[in-house]
Amino acid sequence: MHIVVCIKQVPDSAQIRVHPVTNTIMRHGVPAIVNPYDLFSLEEALKLKDQFGGRITVLTMGPPQAEAALRKCISFGADDAILVTDRAFAGADTLATSYALAAAIEQIGKELAVDMVFAGKQTIDGDTAQVGPGIAKRLDLQLLTYVSKIESLDITRRQIVIQRRAEGGVQVLQTKLPALITMLEGTNEMRFATMENMFRAARHKIRIWDRVAAGIDDVGKIGLKGSPTVVSKVFAPKPNARSAEIIECESGEPRDLALTLTGKLFTQHPKLGEAIVKQAAA
Repeated sequence: MHIVVCIKQVPDSAQIRVHPVTNTIMRHGVPAIVNPYDLFSLEEALKLKDQFGGRITVLTMGPPQAEAALRKCISFGADDAILVTDRAFAGADTLATSYALAAAIEQIGKELAVDMVFAGKQTIDGDTAQVGPGIAKRLDLQLLTYVSKIESLDITRRQIVIQRRAEGGVQVLQTKLPALITMLEGTNEMRFATMENMFRAARHKIRIWDRVAAGIDDVGKIGLKGSPTVVSKVFAPKPNARSAEIIECESGEPRDLALTLTGKLFTQHPKLGEAIVKQAAA
């Protein structure tokens, strides 16, 4: 079994700042991390490898410094890592990114057939959740998003059964491989890197592919040329300047607390009572 896990190196969102004049994200001095959503998918791939054996190849598209994110994944237990990097990829949106990654996965498949592809549900810097489905569409893979649990996997019959979080409940789906899966956050917990794998990650030779090695001939589909998305403005949320309000009660009894709080709530929102009555009647 051969699994490809697509990851991305992203700036730590807790430390991102927006330039007050240009409205662009200021990345200088902001530490880079592996996209947290990708780690849920990586851990699930590692669990499948523990159970069924096989090989895990980690793939990313980014600048040369993204090599550090790939080494991090190697330290967790991945077998191989490929960095797709080229100046021609600069300015790529989700459409161009999915095209480049899909082309790279096709090249990987020529070396060893790919049975499953894992990707993060979304990234913390873009939050579009478009790259994974874009790859699946381009490679004609079965798409399984927001997966909360892999119930069973039959390698011989090339069949997988998963639980998928959906609006109003949980879906249980069965499909054939190859498939692309995006895991839901909180579905597992990333393992700790072992000392042996940490040494292996430090020594591992990361494969560096330019656009030619990745099998991309049409430069019009990558980078800025292949990116129809236009970002008109980037801004940070305005901080809430309201101070906390102190509400005094006659006593600390639960009944008095509840009456005081509900009274305050209905005073501040006069139409709330009417809305509650209408909803109850419906």
